[in-house]
Order: sequence, then C-alpha cells, then structure tokens
Amino acid sequence: MPQVRPTHIDLTSILAEPNPSVDLRLHAYEASTSNFLRAVTNYANRAVAEITKHRNAQEADKKRLAEKTIAVKAETNQCKVKEIELLAVMEREKEEVREAETSISALKRQLASIRETCQSVDAEIEQYRALTANLKREKDRERQTLEMHAAQIGPELNACETRLRCHIEGIEKDRLLIRFTHVDKIDLDRDFSFVLDVASRSNQVITTTPPLPNLPILLNELNETSDIFRFIKLMRSAFAQLVEQH
Repeated sequence: MPQVRPTHIDLTSILAEPNPSVDLRLHAYEASTSNFLRAVTNYANRAVAEITKHRNAQEADKKRLAEKTIAVKAETNQCKVKEIELLAVMEREKEEVREAETSISALKRQLASIRETCQSVDAEIEQYRALTANLKREKDRERQTLEMHAAQIGPELNACETRLRCHIEGIEKDRLLIRFTHVDKIDLDRDFSFVLDVASRSNQVITTTPPLPNLPILLNELNETSDIFRFIKLMRSAFAQLVEQH
C-alpha cells in the first residue's frame, strides 16, 4: 500500500491567490482507507477460515472417536455372543460324548450279531461264486462264438472297403462311421460319409455329409432286408448321383 507523505502548505501564497484553495488529496486518502479496510477484511476472512478449519477437524476427530467407540462396543457384544455360543457348543459336545458312549455299546452288541450273520453270508458267497463261474463259462462260449463270426465277416468287410473305396469304423456304442473317397471325379479326396446307428432292429442314419434327399427310401430298404453291405453300396451310388446332379 503506497504511503501518503505529508505536504508542506504555504498559507501565505495560497491566500494571495484570487481563488484560494487547499488540495487535501482526498483521493489518496480514500484509496489508503480502502486498502486498509480490504486488508482488515482479508485478515478477518483468514481468521474465520482457520477457525472453521480447526472446528471441522475437531468435529471429525469427535466423529472418529464416536465411530471407534461404537465399533468397540459392537465387537465386545460379538465376543459375548461368541462366548455364549461356545458354552452351548461345549454342552452339546458333552451330550454327544454321552450319546456316543451309548452308541458304542449298542454297536458292540450289533457287531457280535453281525459276526454271526457273516458266517451265513460266507456260505451264500460260495454259492454266488459257483454261479459266477458258470456265468463266466457261458460268456466265454459266447465270446468265442462272436470271435468266430468276426473272423468270418472280417474278409467280407475288407473286400467291401477295398471295392467301394470306403472306410468303416466304430465311433460309439452300436454306431458305425462309413467314409467314402473317389466319389467326386474332380476331387478324389473329397469326403462323403454317414453315421449308421444299429442299436435296434430299426436302423437309423444319424448324419450324412453331404445330405441325401433319397435317404429315407434307402433306409427303409435296409430295415426290410437287413443287408448292411448292400446299403453301403447304395449309399455310395446315391452320393455319386448327387455329385453328377450338381
């Protein structure tokens, strides 16, 4: 803030003028007074802000202490509840021990009875073992019969695969995947295939790649004749006709 220096006034020369006047420099005084008031106001505002800041800090501390007090009380109450629960658990465990001792006595009596029963069960087991041995011999005979049929069908299957340029493999229980090649003369390696489900007397084709419009007719003939090798041959012919049409 600029300082106003006192000015020496020569009254004699002023009074000698036609219109005597004294420059009181009111503008500078007003500016000085305004700056002073502004400084006082700023100081007061800073003081109020500082007081408010301290007051807010005190309120925050009080709030934190109150929250901590509530939390401690809640934790104390939880500990008391847990103590009560633990006492109840201990009492239940004592009761369970008494019940367990009673159960053990009963189990010992049952064990004696079971041992007597085991003797009769052992005799039944021997009977079942003899029955199992008989069943095993029957299964062995059935397996030998199936192996004999497989040995007879094996050459026919190999001849069918060679003649029809196809590959037959089992992919799931009672399902056969038949894949053909050399069907498309332009692309000999192009794959044509179908999955045949033979789980029941009524055979089903699960999928064909590509789809065949006349599949229901071929499948109906298969179910009438039960000739799977002929059905495979007809499926290859159907794939070949499909290629020629397109």
